[in-house]
Amino acid sequence: MTKDYILDTSAILSFIRNEQGSDTVEKILNDGRMRKIKIYISFITFMEIYYTVWKYAGEAKALEVMVLMNALPFEHVHSTDRLSLSAGRIKANNKLSVADAFIAATAIEKKAILVHKDPELAMMQKYVESLILPFKKDKN
Repeated sequence: MTKDYILDTSAILSFIRNEQGSDTVEKILNDGRMRKIKIYISFITFMEIYYTVWKYAGEAKALEVMVLMNALPFEHVHSTDRLSLSAGRIKANNKLSVADAFIAATAIEKKAILVHKDPELAMMQKYVESLILPFKKDKN
């Protein structure tokens, strides 16, 4: 049985920045292009990519990346009352950002493998299948 995926913001940024683990994300994206799998992206991930790229590379680069994002084989998942309640339940019971709570809730709702390299999301392994990319090494 084929599994579906949801890419966290950290996984997409890893791909964009060609960081360790980007090859895994690239394979998932290629499988999505060939329609072997579904790849979900949360509405909040789309926003996080936009502001993160803008913050570090400027508005023009952020808009360029948004064009790329729209060309990738993502199925966009927008907020619903049910998803908001699920994210709220996750946020109330775990030390996660609001964005991570929405992304985790989406993974659970879609029964998708959560792909990330976010130490905060590691705790979600007990609720949803996860594919954890290599974390960045501290610069210290």
